[in-house]
Amino acid sequence: MFRKIFGSYKLILLYGISLAGLLFLMRWLEFRLLLIDRATELYALAIAVIFTILGIWVARHLSKPKTVLVEKTIYVGNSETFVRNEEIIAQLGLSKRELEVLELMAQGLSNHEIAERLFVSLNTIKTHCSRLFEKLDVKRRTQAVESAKRLGIISL
Repeated sequence: MFRKIFGSYKLILLYGISLAGLLFLMRWLEFRLLLIDRATELYALAIAVIFTILGIWVARHLSKPKTVLVEKTIYVGNSETFVRNEEIIAQLGLSKRELEVLELMAQGLSNHEIAERLFVSLNTIKTHCSRLFEKLDVKRRTQAVESAKRLGIISL
């Protein structure tokens, strides 16, 4: 059946296919000539689009706020009725001088200021601080103060 239909319309199909091929060839040549005539503008357009996309990407990544949300428990108490937790102090083995240094750290004084106030050398204060850090199992002054407040060693 297919041969019968193809045989009767063979000439028409050949003309149709050849005309479609010629039309495709003409459109292809027209497109090529258009590209050749407007090559500079097309290259400039391509570069502009690439740099626009790159600029948007860089701006979005550079302008992202680098914020970190930290949730922290704040212990609020009445400093007038503060009672020092002597049991914890005994468990940790804190000396009176270490307690003085810890209280002065909580006031925000530097090691140099603490040394001047207690009439000792700076190295002595550094030693007291490092022992406090070991006993409270912390790494920084702020952590030491927070831990001491939480344990009831110093007043809030």
